[in-house]
Amino acid sequence: MVKRLFNNALSFIERLSLQNAWIDLRLYCVTREWRWVYFPIPFLIVLAGMVFLVRDNLSQKKISRDLKCLTQNIYHEARGEPEAGKVAVALVTMNRVRSQRFPNTICEVVFEQRWDAIRRRYVGAFSWTELELKRPLQAKDWQKAWRVAETVYNGRQTLQLDGVLFYHAKHIKPSWARTLKPVKKIGHHIFYK
Repeated sequence: MVKRLFNNALSFIERLSLQNAWIDLRLYCVTREWRWVYFPIPFLIVLAGMVFLVRDNLSQKKISRDLKCLTQNIYHEARGEPEAGKVAVALVTMNRVRSQRFPNTICEVVFEQRWDAIRRRYVGAFSWTELELKRPLQAKDWQKAWRVAETVYNGRQTLQLDGVLFYHAKHIKPSWARTLKPVKKIGHHIFYK
């Protein structure tokens, strides 16, 4: 038995050449005891490819969902603002995602609701999320907001607002603003740390 295996191995090695090595290996595996190893290999290769495709697809869906939520926030919070104002609103949203005090995803940050003891109800972190928006979106403004969202999401913006988590329009004076340090005024918004 051992002699036969040794002769088979020697015969296999003698026939081995660069040109037909793959053919010999496949033939050897199919005709010998290695048959059980040979057949699962294509299955495992296909399975690995499917895992990578599914993972990539899920990643693309998450990115698309994040960009949509970020774009909605920019569009509704800073539609009439200059580009820097749109970027600043997007940066506050991204800073909140990174903060321990807020949810971990962009959509959760945008649509977060907290209990307001004064109003005795849950209120949205961004006021537009509480409204029933029936007005059609302006395509040009939406495209601008989408471009800003992509830029900020990918970290290609030049404006930096590290640690800024809050802002409000200049024409209102919320009570929480007294306890925070104003950092910058951009467009019609004041930003706080």
